[in-house]
Amino acid sequence: MSESTAYILPGRAPALAAYPHARRVGDMIFVSGISSRRPDGTHEGVTIHDDGAVERDVREQTRAVIRNIGVILEAAGASLSDVVDVTCFLTDMADYKGFNSAYNEFFDQETGPTRTTVAVHQLPHPNLLIEIKAVAYAPRG
Repeated sequence: MSESTAYILPGRAPALAAYPHARRVGDMIFVSGISSRRPDGTHEGVTIHDDGAVERDVREQTRAVIRNIGVILEAAGASLSDVVDVTCFLTDMADYKGFNSAYNEFFDQETGPTRTTVAVHQLPHPNLLIEIKAVAYAPRG
């Protein structure tokens, strides 16, 4: 592999296998698929009621995912404004409208990244409605 730097952020939700939060190769930063998982294993955008009922909010999860990506990019010397491409994974396309609503709080059509959104059968935890993988361009120096 050419010269690259892995970013594994202490104090953030750890990866579920052997991979970094992100990897910089030259001017490109590749962010692994990120969810709304907190370091303690709970998830933003999820409320578990006393009766065991689980309430999941795609808007809150989307905001948390994008904020998490922002923190990872900051550690790599970049920001959300440097993101050039995202791949978004939704467990249910019925959540597309709510996802778009939250996503559009962070990005706009003129300056935002290109985007692909796909529906997937499931994500690593049943409480997760969304995961996003990002690529940023951020020249060093």
